[in-house]
Amino acid sequence: PRLSSNEKLMLASMFHSLFAIGSQLSPEPGSSGIEMLETDTFKLHCFQTLTGIKFVVLADPRQAGIDSLLRKIYEIYSDFALKNPFYSLEMPIRCELFDQNLKLALEVAEKAGPFGPGP
Repeated sequence: PRLSSNEKLMLASMFHSLFAIGSQLSPEPGSSGIEMLETDTFKLHCFQTLTGIKFVVLADPRQAGIDSLLRKIYEIYSDFALKNPFYSLEMPIRCELFDQNLKLALEVAEKAGPFGPGP
C-alpha cells in the first residue's frame, strides 16, 4: 500500500527519534546512531550525511549493494535537489529530474537482485 505524505512524515519522525536514542545508548563512543536495523522480513538501512540529512532504505534482508544505493541517492539529492533554486531544505522534493534519476537508481538496484553485486 502507498503511504500518504502524513504517514511518511510520521514514520520519518519516529525513525529520527529512534536514531537519536540509538546514538545516545550505543556502547560505541561517538556513535552516529542506527545504520542498519535487521528483521526477518526486511532490513532498514540509514545513511546520514555530514550535514545530518538521513536517507533511509527498506530492503529485502538478502539484498546486496544497499550502501552503494544510499550513496547514489545522496549523489542524486545533491545534484537535483540541492542545486535546484526552487528547493527549500526540510521540504518535500518536487523536482522531475530528481524523481527520474531516483527511479532509475532504484531500478538498477532491483535488477541486481537479492544476491547482486555488493559495494
